[in-house]
Amino acid sequence: MPDRLRVLLMSYCLDAGGTERQLANTAMGLDRSRFEPHVGTFHGGGPRHQELLNAGVPVTEFPVRSFASPSVLRAALELRRYLERHAIDILHSFDVPANLFGVPTAVACRVPLVLSSQRAGRGLTPGIYHHLLRITDQMVDGIVVNSRALRRELIEQDRVPPGRIHLCPNGIRTGQFHPPAEGPGGGLTIGTLCVLRPEKSLGTLLEACARLRPVFPEVRLVVVGSGPMLAELEALAARLGVAATCRFEPATSQVAERLRGFDIFVLPSLSEALSNSLMEAMACGCCAVASDVGGNPELVRHGETGLLFRAGDAAELAARLGLVLRDGQLRRKLAESGARFIRESFSVETAVRRMEAIYLRLWRER
Repeated sequence: MPDRLRVLLMSYCLDAGGTERQLANTAMGLDRSRFEPHVGTFHGGGPRHQELLNAGVPVTEFPVRSFASPSVLRAALELRRYLERHAIDILHSFDVPANLFGVPTAVACRVPLVLSSQRAGRGLTPGIYHHLLRITDQMVDGIVVNSRALRRELIEQDRVPPGRIHLCPNGIRTGQFHPPAEGPGGGLTIGTLCVLRPEKSLGTLLEACARLRPVFPEVRLVVVGSGPMLAELEALAARLGVAATCRFEPATSQVAERLRGFDIFVLPSLSEALSNSLMEAMACGCCAVASDVGGNPELVRHGETGLLFRAGDAAELAARLGLVLRDGQLRRKLAESGARFIRESFSVETAVRRMEAIYLRLWRER
């Protein structure tokens, strides 16, 4: 075994999304006495790019602009030269584009250990790309997933052998995401923070708030995020009569500060793996109410660290919200228990140590 394993972690870009954040946390947190991290991306720039450079992690752009263009062949040649020049021991791709590009190239170049990742439900990757992912499943030495729900999905739907799947839940920076010294104050606020896409089912949240308004007319709803559904959601809020108490705010880099302004955080998604936003909200002391899908129940233990409701069921969501709006003691108990659970089980340090253990075990077994 080399003194230090040289690891190339790859993703489509280095923006502010959850996958990019987990990649950056892993690269920066790896024990430098045992690992030498490198990062590759299709698109340079973005907040994680500079963060990685500041931490001494080299970042290289492999400019794939389309899988149907000659750029993919040029990028594959550049990746091959990089793998050989730096004698990369492990290639680990973190998202679908990186899986489809990095895995076949690394296998063709005989990189000793090749890993892919599945960090979201495969229902979000339809058609030919889903089929191609199934091919990469057979090429890799292991697939890293961030939730038990994704592990079950890969086994049951895509027939991946269980021994090829390795669990490493997300980790968050608990020094940054922590409860406020005092509660938000100034009335109760329900909030959510996510990309405004259909699978987030934010219409369910708006409908639930419309049901609550006659009983809790002063409760505010804040939706933080940008995305293609903004205009549609604003129109729905107006039709439901909640526009006066509902505010839409664009995505922000000040995530922790914004989350600490919420009393209750709602994640109404129809599909989730292990939500960074949900973890961060719980760590910031929000009372969590989430749909019972994907990895959400792995974070929100119903009645213990938050409350769950059936996905798409606005009536049940309204009932859950009404319960914690009426009962301040229960709301605070769930929030405190949730923050403690995230702090003790899902720190960045814990996640990086788990990833290191996967790398080392597979290296010895390869």
